[in-house]
Amino acid sequence: MDPVEVSKALIIRRNKEREDTDESLAEFTENCPSFIKIRGYDDVCFSDQEKDFPLAYSLVVHKNAWMVERLLRATYSPVNVYCIHYDQKSPPQFTAAMEGLARCLPNVFIASKRESVFYASISRLQADLNCLQDLVESEVKWKYVINLCGQDFPLRSNVELVSELRKLNGSNMLETSRPSSIKKQRFSFHHELKDVSFEYKKMPIKTDQAKTPPPHGIEMFIGNAYFVLSREFILHMTSSVIAADFFEWSKDTYSPDEHFWATLVRVPGFPGEVARERPDVTDLMSKTRLVKWSYLEGDLYPQCTGEHVRSVCIYGSGELRWLLNYGHWFANKFEPKVDPVLIQCLEERLEQKQRSLFSRTSLTCHKGST
Repeated sequence: MDPVEVSKALIIRRNKEREDTDESLAEFTENCPSFIKIRGYDDVCFSDQEKDFPLAYSLVVHKNAWMVERLLRATYSPVNVYCIHYDQKSPPQFTAAMEGLARCLPNVFIASKRESVFYASISRLQADLNCLQDLVESEVKWKYVINLCGQDFPLRSNVELVSELRKLNGSNMLETSRPSSIKKQRFSFHHELKDVSFEYKKMPIKTDQAKTPPPHGIEMFIGNAYFVLSREFILHMTSSVIAADFFEWSKDTYSPDEHFWATLVRVPGFPGEVARERPDVTDLMSKTRLVKWSYLEGDLYPQCTGEHVRSVCIYGSGELRWLLNYGHWFANKFEPKVDPVLIQCLEERLEQKQRSLFSRTSLTCHKGST
């Protein structure tokens, strides 16, 4: 653990007297010129390479407005386009803050159709699809689309990410593996959205009713909810009967977002497909998201230095170097209440990396007007 970073962490923790509120961000964005200037949106450099390779983002969020803003700022480039889908159940202070972000930044907008999102249900997948439909209709002719949630954070600057995505040459990046017998239960039986007594309020509950096989002879694969998909893949998907029928079939499954994309990317004829006979693409092989599971710590990766929620590590400052060096493009989960220091360190490192690339190379720094 870097002693300089430890000292910095202690100083930040001592100086952090209060938690930022949704209301404060909503109020901040009431004065857009001030918000843009203070948060540095008008000072973001982009290269000719980035201008020729714009990215799209689908952000499905429901809480902690300032964390969403920091995620947006860390991924921000004037040449990209951002769709924010906020949960219809979110408090009015949060939705006001999201509307404020969209009002202040011309390349950020709110999804035209919004869902009440329930854990592991079709609504989570539908939220991304709503944003994807809006992004397809955007004037920005983006090359790849990336979906994020409010507890994600980037590990690469925009110019680095563009360089990596160019190398994909039209292929897609996501986890796609053959399901275990346990995972098959998620889509082999009908599930019903029911009230539950714990934090989720509602979630899909398995019944004894067996489901029919998936349509069109689709072979099932599983992954996670996160993807990096080409524009060509999305355009094909939005007009595909196979995709539409598979979505309908998936509505009564458990966590359909974790098999919908992983399966479609294996369907022959989809742009950038992963051939069915190819080996599994695991979460550690796919660069879309770096997640630490408690039961694999000490084996596949170091121990979590933050806290655990449902077996997932909420990262601590001790993992900064590991996160930056592992090779993934994004990581999950981050939570300011657990460790505000790590997020601030990542913000600073990403900004330094973006600026140093312009100072060390022949890249020209352009700045877009917001």
